[in-house]
Amino acid sequence: MERYNSGSKYKIFGIAVSIMNLTLQGWLLYSTWPHRIGAARQIIAIISAYLITDFINGLVHIYMDNNDRYDSPAGPLIANFHLHHKIPSYKKNNLLIVYFNESGSKVWLVGFLAAVALLPEVVAVDQTIMYILVYTGILSSIAEVSHYLCHSSTSPTSMFLARIGLLLSKRHHAGHHLQDNSNYAFLNGFTDPLLNLIAGRFYGGYKQNTDLHYSHYTVPDSESR
Repeated sequence: MERYNSGSKYKIFGIAVSIMNLTLQGWLLYSTWPHRIGAARQIIAIISAYLITDFINGLVHIYMDNNDRYDSPAGPLIANFHLHHKIPSYKKNNLLIVYFNESGSKVWLVGFLAAVALLPEVVAVDQTIMYILVYTGILSSIAEVSHYLCHSSTSPTSMFLARIGLLLSKRHHAGHHLQDNSNYAFLNGFTDPLLNLIAGRFYGGYKQNTDLHYSHYTVPDSESR
């Protein structure tokens, strides 16, 4: 964390990633929306994107939580990601600011969105598939808002959305922090049974690995997400 906090370049990098993600999300939605596919296919696209988003972001979460390459060029970003297990609370912010800020941690999403934008230029893509991909790119940022609300909000609206399975519930996500190597999904957690099998097969868990790097780390009063 000292490397992350010692200069502004990593924070500037995060802002740049956020701008790229939001720009690509906006462009993809703008360019895709004129292609109508009907209500039934829209429902299929949204449900499919929800499941895919929950799963893909869970896979990334598995990889990041178990990534201990702190000496790599991305080391400070990895350490900052792991800080959440040390201080799970967030600074209270407007949800649009949360959407922007947290999109800055999703470096992989820039590549995904860019690939989706280029895909129709390379091959013919069914419009339902295109909507699924675009919605997945947007929901990947919404997943960060869902995670924020899970940790920071007790509003009736967010609690209701979590209760009906649209957002991540506090009870479900608590398993990720209280147990080990489980419940990595953070859109709504629906794909966690599959993610837990994958995590158990390929990783030994974070509590006796990357979490130990923070055991003697003193968090400054100003330091939180």
